[in-house]
Amino acid sequence: MLRRSDIQIRDPFVVTVPEEGLYYLYGTTDRNAWSGPGTGFDVYRSRDLAHWEGPFPAFRPETGFWGTENFWAPEVHCWRGMYYMFASFKAPGRRRATQILAANGPLGPFRPLSDRPATPPDWECLDGTLYVDRQGDPWIVFCREWLQVTDGEMYALRLSADLTATAGEPVKLFAATEAPWVRSAVYEVSGQEEARGFVTDGPFLFRPAEQELWMLWSSHGDEGYAVGVAKSASGEIEGPWIQEKLPFFRRDGGHGMLFADLEGRLTLALHCPNRTPDERPVFFRVKPEGGTLVISAD
Repeated sequence: MLRRSDIQIRDPFVVTVPEEGLYYLYGTTDRNAWSGPGTGFDVYRSRDLAHWEGPFPAFRPETGFWGTENFWAPEVHCWRGMYYMFASFKAPGRRRATQILAANGPLGPFRPLSDRPATPPDWECLDGTLYVDRQGDPWIVFCREWLQVTDGEMYALRLSADLTATAGEPVKLFAATEAPWVRSAVYEVSGQEEARGFVTDGPFLFRPAEQELWMLWSSHGDEGYAVGVAKSASGEIEGPWIQEKLPFFRRDGGHGMLFADLEGRLTLALHCPNRTPDERPVFFRVKPEGGTLVISAD
């Protein structure tokens, strides 16, 4: 049995399965996710969010799979009785992209739904997430990399009902610098000289009330990696999107998502700190209050 502090993971994503009384924890689990061949994704399970079984191999690439490196940020969503993983991959000569995979249960094994990613083939993309609109139609919401556009962007793209194909053209939601709190970041790119840009990472959409649609997303602020809140003025995915002036979580942690625990309490998951190999999953009780999210003492 592992404690939370034993698990090195980036981009944590938790699925609660009430009928089993279990939580499943996914994330970027390669020891060095930045370089070298990708191994796959592991999953852990728990009854109390403190003690964990695993790791179990949720995904391992089969012969012929296009992605070979940068296995990042798997999310798992239950949709029409199946479990779908949205995860990012890259390969030499190929753009980084989000692929959709499927399995019969939360432990996997997850296998690609198709032979191609869901994001545009000529764009550098990552961190795709599933959003289902009020008409019941599925979308992928994803980031277009700052490496390609300097000012990172957020997009939405409608999917077919079985998630195997896209339907329509990408809709731009916002750019990173539309948020007043975002600062530029400097990264080493492929062992070469440093590059500077404005990051968009980790979208997660939720409705705090029937007519409202909010998004958690990450970038860099004054105190390091952070999580901000954006709100759709129309309550629909197309926006327009209005950015909170300050990040919700400010200091050296990010790529957040929300889940309801087994008692129905809203919980935030993110990784902190944001340095390898020290990143760990962190959980906070949260609640919408005063027009934003606040960490709850409950």
